[in-house]
Amino acid sequence: MKKIYFLLILYVTNTFAQEADLKKANAQYKDMAYVSAIETYLKVAEKGYRSKELFQKLGDSYYFNAKLKEAYKWYAQLFKSEKNIPTEYYYRYAQTLKATENYKKADEYLIKFHQLSSPNDIRAKLFDSQRDYKSIIEKNSGRCTIETTSINSKYSDYGPAFFGDKVIFSTTREKSAVAKIKTKWTNDSFTNLFVSNRTENNNLKEEERFAKKLNSKFHEDTPVFTKDLKTVYFTRNNFLNGKVGKDKDRVVNLKIYKATIDDKEEWGNLVELPFNSDLYNVAHPALSPDEKTLFFASDMPGTVGQSDLYKVEILPDNKYGEPVNLGKKINTEAKETFPYVSDKNELYFASDGHPGLGGLDIFVTLINDELSNPILNVGKPINGPMDDFALIIDSNRKGYFSSNRDKGKGSDDIYSFLEKTPLTLEIEHLLEGIVTDVLTKELLPESDVSLFDDKFNVIAKSKTDDKAAYRFKVIPGKKYYVRAEKPEYDTNEKPIDIPNQSGKSILPLEISKKVNEITEGSDLAKIFGIKNIYFDLDKSDIREDAAVDLAKIVEVMKQYPTMKVDVRSHTDCRQTAQYNLKLSDRRAKSSIAWMVTNGIEAERLTGKGYGESQLVNDCGCEPTNESNCTEEEHQENRRSEFIVMKM
Repeated sequence: MKKIYFLLILYVTNTFAQEADLKKANAQYKDMAYVSAIETYLKVAEKGYRSKELFQKLGDSYYFNAKLKEAYKWYAQLFKSEKNIPTEYYYRYAQTLKATENYKKADEYLIKFHQLSSPNDIRAKLFDSQRDYKSIIEKNSGRCTIETTSINSKYSDYGPAFFGDKVIFSTTREKSAVAKIKTKWTNDSFTNLFVSNRTENNNLKEEERFAKKLNSKFHEDTPVFTKDLKTVYFTRNNFLNGKVGKDKDRVVNLKIYKATIDDKEEWGNLVELPFNSDLYNVAHPALSPDEKTLFFASDMPGTVGQSDLYKVEILPDNKYGEPVNLGKKINTEAKETFPYVSDKNELYFASDGHPGLGGLDIFVTLINDELSNPILNVGKPINGPMDDFALIIDSNRKGYFSSNRDKGKGSDDIYSFLEKTPLTLEIEHLLEGIVTDVLTKELLPESDVSLFDDKFNVIAKSKTDDKAAYRFKVIPGKKYYVRAEKPEYDTNEKPIDIPNQSGKSILPLEISKKVNEITEGSDLAKIFGIKNIYFDLDKSDIREDAAVDLAKIVEVMKQYPTMKVDVRSHTDCRQTAQYNLKLSDRRAKSSIAWMVTNGIEAERLTGKGYGESQLVNDCGCEPTNESNCTEEEHQENRRSEFIVMKM
């Protein structure tokens, strides 16, 4: 009995201890103190405590601290022991499986994620449309050589930025006798900006602390400098003039600050940008080549995922436009962050929402107004199963990026790279066609062809070649108008919607002569491009649109008072031959009656219906009234003719 009593006391004591530890861990997790939360959750797990919540939060604590392999162990336990797991964990588990390079199993869970997630989930749709993402990435791989840099340490070194012939980077290393404040998120020191020399072989060395007035006791990272090196935009925790700003949960968020060189050649005039807020993060600035647009990452209201990419116009007099989300082609429900814009207008960014090799992968796209160009994974060896981010590249196609890959010196390291083969970033779509005479089908070289956008702004002009062909390079996903002109011909214009993909669209253009020679036997319908006088189904009343075409015939006959015309109406083969004959005859007579009513003498007009007796192709239906012909082929037989019998 004593033994049983002792075990009962031990069980109760352990249970209370586990509950206390779990409560403490939950508080640390909520406070985003993930390292402390990990330690406490592990203690609870070591004591034999098991629950869905424990596995989720242990996995999340590692996941949000970029320790994907450790997160994998606990997500695996979650899926092994639990049912009814939230859909989001299928995605997170797949990401950690990629970190262990188990891509086959990762894809299995991504398939399940696609099946369970909302139809509007961008990540699910991207995966479903790129099931062969690994082979796509493989095609983009092997274009670069990479090397570790000499500045890497046992600490976190990341976020390089060009500064003339030097490189600025962020690091958690301590070069001060004063103990630095530690961040609860990682239990590391806050980052400061350091500067290093750039060698001929693209290595980095001889690092030292950069710009004392820019560094503070909180985070500074990811600066970007104007070309004259007199202005810098950079990321810092919400700290300015000795004051710390916090949100409603007492979290010190990130903001973008601007500083300029003062008269003493020192960094000063430190201000925060006006679209910052105490309530959300704004970070990782990047400048467009013309320095008129600032790109950044944020979780401000309107963000699709954990963080999105935005842009904002830089206006005169230290003013800025309204931030614009880059949209759901780039942003997903996960993280899009660390933007960088090259001198070739390439937007590089890190994402764990687009299909990748694991963790954050680096992607690139060519910037245009519609962001319609493909978004490409830059491939191996830059990307791998862990986090790869914060890439910068110069005009010589040399650059640097950050990674927490295995066999590095610290938690994050900076690697140099040389791009030997660039990616093709622009979707190439050609719009082609020929210009012909509408009546004779004659090719018309030396015709003027103009390309207009959807607002009728002229985009390009050209002349048709000796084969009457024209060709324009167009942007996929846009609407255009194409206009053909030639002396002695009427202008013709057609719209076209270009599909959002590489390839070719064909748009032939027919134009008619302003003055056509009319002789006996001419068909006025062909001269005026009248394919048919349209009637409502099974009726012979003249419709409003048919009257427009008949009016053309009337005007010509008034110009030539002695002209006589035979009106002929034809049908396709569908319906019975007898029915078609009667219907076409009624329509021919209705056309004649309308023309007489509008001023043409009855004796100048003859006509009748021919039904399906004069087909222009092999689309006959008798005796079954059935045909395998296309609608376009049947349309060729449904025609109206106005044959000049006498001039």
